[in-house]
Amino acid sequence: MLFSLLMRTWFIIPWVLLGVLLHWSCGDVRQERPNILILYADDLGYGDVSAQNALSKIQTPYIDKLIGDGLQFTDGHSSSGICTPSRYALLTGRYHWRDFHGIVGPMGAPAFQEGQFTLAHLLQREGYYTGCVGKWHLGWDWEAIRKPNWTAMDSMQLWNRWMTFYPPEAYDWEKSVPGGPLERGFEYYYGDGTINFPPYAWVENDRVLEVPTETMTTPKGMALEGSWEARPGPALKDWDFFDVLPTITQKAVDFIEGQAQASRPFFLYVPFSSPHAPIIPNKEFQGTSEAGPYGDFVQQTDWSIGQILSALESIGEAENTLVIFTADNGPERYAYDRVQTFDHHSSSPFRGLKRDIYEGGHHVPFVVRWPSRIPAGTVSGQLISQVDILQTIASLLEIELPKGLQHDSHDMAEIWLEPEHEMDGSREAIVHNTFEGRYALRSGDWVYINHSTGYHSKPPEWAETHFGYPQDSSAVQLFNLDTDLSQHHNLADSLPERVEEMARVLADMRQKETFLE
Repeated sequence: MLFSLLMRTWFIIPWVLLGVLLHWSCGDVRQERPNILILYADDLGYGDVSAQNALSKIQTPYIDKLIGDGLQFTDGHSSSGICTPSRYALLTGRYHWRDFHGIVGPMGAPAFQEGQFTLAHLLQREGYYTGCVGKWHLGWDWEAIRKPNWTAMDSMQLWNRWMTFYPPEAYDWEKSVPGGPLERGFEYYYGDGTINFPPYAWVENDRVLEVPTETMTTPKGMALEGSWEARPGPALKDWDFFDVLPTITQKAVDFIEGQAQASRPFFLYVPFSSPHAPIIPNKEFQGTSEAGPYGDFVQQTDWSIGQILSALESIGEAENTLVIFTADNGPERYAYDRVQTFDHHSSSPFRGLKRDIYEGGHHVPFVVRWPSRIPAGTVSGQLISQVDILQTIASLLEIELPKGLQHDSHDMAEIWLEPEHEMDGSREAIVHNTFEGRYALRSGDWVYINHSTGYHSKPPEWAETHFGYPQDSSAVQLFNLDTDLSQHHNLADSLPERVEEMARVLADMRQKETFLE
């Protein structure tokens, strides 16, 4: 354990120092290196993108154009079926389940190991100006600003949900908050942390911009679909959830427009707060889709993506920017209701939703665009994970990753640049996981689930009937996606040898710690 910790941390300090030096000495390197923009949707289903679902009741013209101008991966995956672990995996190139499974809770501590290397560190050391605008959900050290005279006995307990939290006066809001994006390789951050978690306030870099003075227990207004999902805690007096997505959009646009005359290339990571609950499209988007408020919210998110991409055009950097669009996991449980009410299947054509280890929980939109290098209008069925982004960007930029870096990232640069070519098989398997103990191994066309079900929450009976999923009493599950993309037919009992082999591979992958040689 000690050796593993040392291997994760020893190389970080020199690279951070080098990044600082490069900030002052790199000169005009933008022409030599592309800008990098990652657009990360929250709880967006594969079938919510109109270019990917002919029956979609939602229109996503800006995402569709991004697909038309770039490379669409039809077999792209997040690391987890929930928020924090997928974000951690994307930024570290490391499967989340090697370190943890759950999310960072309200006012929760950082998910990262001390000094852990990230994609932002990698680009910062190469002279990039690194920024993050939006939903962080990877933790801050809020305990560092809690006043010492406030103890656990002073925390508040909320009715029967057994949620405890401190009131706003328990914190010294004038202090900087450690442990956030600035310690993970980002030079700039602006966002609300997590839309449905306190503190309900804007954070810029490592400081809360305005002091929260109220304790929010019941949000003002109403979610337009589903529930608020908002946890209690410190809040600004006039906090308005409806302002979150427009503000994130504008701040991302401001960041890009601010780079118009810069000599350094930039890396901007935009983790959206949408279409995650609370489902709250602004008035001008309400009623614009055929899938209810959620559909409207997806269309607003699509519009936000369009605004950010337009900002690239306005500063003349669209051709020299690598854009990656994907999502952290599948759609929330309200998606079942949309099937009944609007005949819209957010996970189409897959089984399952957010939290599940069936495909619908982690099989997500995955698009890359780089006009000067990646052929437009191309489609790849290559298996790819968001953990691969780290190594692939390093390869595209001809950067060597630090020796001793533990990661699970595979180099997919070859297929990004030449999608018509078959890969050499370097990414043959992915391990999917949401909660401890339940795993799915993807290998070729086969999926093995080491449990009797891939659901975290069983869907309503009508949904099982609607989609034609049979009752199944097997201890484990096995599917062939080539012939059964929607995972209807469990083949585990009829193919015990394949089950045994995949169980062995899964065990080996879980036990193996990966190092860059």
